[in-house]
Amino acid sequence: MAFFSPRNLMQKKSHSTPSARTRLVSPLTRRILSVNVLALAILAAGSLYLAKYETNLIDAERQTLRNQGEIFAEALGQGGWRIGSSGASELYPSRAAPMLRRLVSVTSARVRLYDSEGNLLADSRQLLGSDGGIVDISDLPPPQDRMDEKSLQEVLYEKLVLSLPSRSSLAPYTEPFDGEAGGYPEVRKALLGIGSDALRISADGHLVLTSAVPVQRFKKILGVVLLSSSGKTIDEAIKEVRLDILKVFAGALAITILLSFYLARSIVRPLRVLAMAATRLKMPSEEVPLISGFENRNDEIGELATDLNVMTRALYERLDAIECFAADVAHEIKNPLTSLRSAVETAARIKDTNQQKKLMEIIQEDVLRLDRLISDISAASRLDTALSREKKVRLDITLLLRGLVNNYWDSGENAVPIVLESAEPHFFILGERGRLIQVFDNIIMNAFSFVKTNGQITIGVRSNERWVEVIIEDDGPGIPSGSLSRIFDRFYTERPDSEKFGTHSGLGLSISKQIVLAHGGEIIAENRADLDTDGQGARFTVRLPQV
Repeated sequence: MAFFSPRNLMQKKSHSTPSARTRLVSPLTRRILSVNVLALAILAAGSLYLAKYETNLIDAERQTLRNQGEIFAEALGQGGWRIGSSGASELYPSRAAPMLRRLVSVTSARVRLYDSEGNLLADSRQLLGSDGGIVDISDLPPPQDRMDEKSLQEVLYEKLVLSLPSRSSLAPYTEPFDGEAGGYPEVRKALLGIGSDALRISADGHLVLTSAVPVQRFKKILGVVLLSSSGKTIDEAIKEVRLDILKVFAGALAITILLSFYLARSIVRPLRVLAMAATRLKMPSEEVPLISGFENRNDEIGELATDLNVMTRALYERLDAIECFAADVAHEIKNPLTSLRSAVETAARIKDTNQQKKLMEIIQEDVLRLDRLISDISAASRLDTALSREKKVRLDITLLLRGLVNNYWDSGENAVPIVLESAEPHFFILGERGRLIQVFDNIIMNAFSFVKTNGQITIGVRSNERWVEVIIEDDGPGIPSGSLSRIFDRFYTERPDSEKFGTHSGLGLSISKQIVLAHGGEIIAENRADLDTDGQGARFTVRLPQV
């Protein structure tokens, strides 16, 4: 049985993750390609349908057949008839057939002539032989058409055309159509004096158009002229258009595929790099794993890479800060714990009651010191999260400071006066009221510790186009020159000699700096003597963005 630690599981996942991303074609690439090609295919399929174009060609061919049939019927009605044995007018085949062949010589349509009973009298594709037989006449295809077999593309194209809705609903064309008089429904309609057209499809998939026109003499129907024409010319015209569309589609498809791969490469590859960079964040590294190669991208991916780099830097800075904070906490807690342990061990050995009381006082002080440290450390550790969640509002910094000063005066706990000086009545900033009061309260309370008994604390407010500056001065001894660079460090404290050791955790000014930085400002500690000003003491300057 094998046991896996969380670290081993994380390493196993991290090793399996990159292999999953090294696929030949990524899912995002397939989606981009599918969407682009599908849209183009739907457009091409709709263009190939060509229903309106085909209908216009069929209507034009029908009108041509109808016009020719009317001309033929009019000519036969004038010169292709005779008086029959019954004394009535009837079509005369010996006169009508030659006339019909002369008329049809100028057209490619097949023309058949029926008498008033629906019997076939003449057919432009049949001749009467010398022995009384009938000879069929038809145009032979060109030699190459007879010799060459249909290619696979042509067979597939014909099957595709036959499957279209406009073709699949057509009735098949057969010869003869049925066994009734006239052979075709349109002929029977024409025998009733109603001209009629029909559209059918032949066995080889071509359209067949027919038009039946009654032959009349003085309103009497002598017979019917039936013209039929193959729609091969229509099919060829539509085929040419479809082939042109397919050529354009093939070119557009190739361009679409290339552009899709280019688009996918410009999106998928950077995202893959970003994902791998995010994966590297889980792995231990002494150097910050920043993402490079996206500096010149002025798009969302470039912005994402920049944001990830900023986030990575902030994460590593936070990790470094947590590590340093943990080390500082361990060091600060170790001192009172060492004192506490020493006092407890000594108290167990000493029998003197007075000595034991003194040791108990030390133990109580160390416990209080530990409690104070833990409370301050807990507040400092939650500060970053609290600052990121708190909502900033527009504040009048002058009113905020005036309220804070009035609270000091009203409490009466501090004998040292506080003077608020402001050149203008209102300065506005964007911040969280409670946190800013905490900053100024920490600085003022720190000044109370050092100011002289007959001295005072002065608060000034001024502004320029960018900043609002709050300057807090006291007339105490000032900050030791060697401590100016460390005054805002965690757990660093510089207290008066008269103050009892351990009453401060050294986190007040560090927290104040953290709050000011979170507001986009800065805080500076200086000695008044170093600034060519009258008097001595410390000066704290808090700069906050003006709104």
